[in-house]
Amino acid sequence: MAETHQPAPSLYEAREPIFPRRVSGKFRNLKWWLMGLMLAIYYITPWIRWDRGPELPDQAVLLDIANRRFFFFFIEIWPHEFYFVAGLLVMAGLGLFLFTSALGRVWCGYACPQTVWTDLFILVERWIEGDRNARLRLHRQKKMDARKLRLRLTKWAAWLLIALATGGAWIFYFTDAPTLMVDLVTGNAHPVAYTTMLVLTATTFAFGGFAREQICIYACPWPRIQAAMMDEDTLTVGYRDWRGEPRGKHRKGAGAENLGDCIDCRACVNVCPVGIDIRDGQQMACITCALCIDACDDVMEKIDKPRGLIDYLALSDETRERAGEPPRPVWKHVFRPRVILYTALWSLVGVGLLVALVLRPDVEMTVAPVRNPTFVVLSDGSIRNTYDVRLRNKHGEDRPYALSIADNDGLAIALEGEDDLIVDVPANETYLQRVYVTAPSGSPAAQGGLTGFELRLEDTTTGHSATKDTVFNGRDN
Repeated sequence: MAETHQPAPSLYEAREPIFPRRVSGKFRNLKWWLMGLMLAIYYITPWIRWDRGPELPDQAVLLDIANRRFFFFFIEIWPHEFYFVAGLLVMAGLGLFLFTSALGRVWCGYACPQTVWTDLFILVERWIEGDRNARLRLHRQKKMDARKLRLRLTKWAAWLLIALATGGAWIFYFTDAPTLMVDLVTGNAHPVAYTTMLVLTATTFAFGGFAREQICIYACPWPRIQAAMMDEDTLTVGYRDWRGEPRGKHRKGAGAENLGDCIDCRACVNVCPVGIDIRDGQQMACITCALCIDACDDVMEKIDKPRGLIDYLALSDETRERAGEPPRPVWKHVFRPRVILYTALWSLVGVGLLVALVLRPDVEMTVAPVRNPTFVVLSDGSIRNTYDVRLRNKHGEDRPYALSIADNDGLAIALEGEDDLIVDVPANETYLQRVYVTAPSGSPAAQGGLTGFELRLEDTTTGHSATKDTVFNGRDN
């Protein structure tokens, strides 16, 4: 008898695309406003002009990677000030901890780029193909007829334009936007610009159009971290099963009085962008977008039941609510030790950055003594030391700077290549100047070991000055 070989069962279930239903309500409206605001900031910011002098692009926000400088309106961050960027990254991390501890994954649900662009792509898809039922019918239609092909091509073309604008907007942050736009259109832009734009266009098209919730569930590490940030007092989207269960569709007749408020309409599931059922409890895939709250509240109003069957709630209030008592005030959930600690740390880092920004000097220099040789004996017996001094001009025009010795103990200063003690430093540059300091023969500095002194730098335009402590190497050193 011939054996029949059955194919091995698959260990993985094929992904079923999710088609969220349109919903309206306060949380959906909030997401629309935030999406519009964040998209506007992203696309418009590179085009905001800001006078930065003749040597730099007049761009308000500019990440000048080539020269290792960041510009944000009136703030200019130089390479040696990278601690500002590090501080902002620390604040961003603490901010995520803070908001997650207080309100769950609100970042994921409202402000994450994956969420924002996925919302935008779903909106376009709904405009072209219709709401959930229409999109489901089109998806389940096996035959690729003219109508389905037309709708698919129209949708993909719209997605591609959005993705292209997204990739294009990103590269505008790294150079002068109007100039780059002309170069892109005329084919004169650097290949790196085209490559970056192509990669970002492709990833935006794939992530926002096709991967969608798969990025949130499988690619993003944040769902796995959030559990450590949340506790039973965290306000997050949840289902009041003690009020909704047992669920049932019939509201009249025998036994109806034993049913909960949930009529098992699945409205909360149909509007969920990640396709979960919030009634199953807290889940890693939930991004706390609260669209299920809007959908459930709408159903509760239609059947004359109180809103809030699905709501922002804390698990610690379950016992109180089961007993018929009201939940604790929101502020008691928000203002608890963990949240206060995160807020204090976040504020401390922010205040520290502001103080550092206000106190940073306008005039800066670094002094490095030349060690080979440590000193030179001149023909008249005097001792000369050599120093490499880096002068930093943060202004948009050339500036003359004067070098001198603050506490002159018989030391004389001279500049290599200059007849006087004035150095012209180009705009927005760091200039290396070699400086010679000489001690007369027989002076304490010449005969001694190490003699400390201050080198002084003055901006002759503004009168601002800076000093640096260094040492003079004498004959006995």
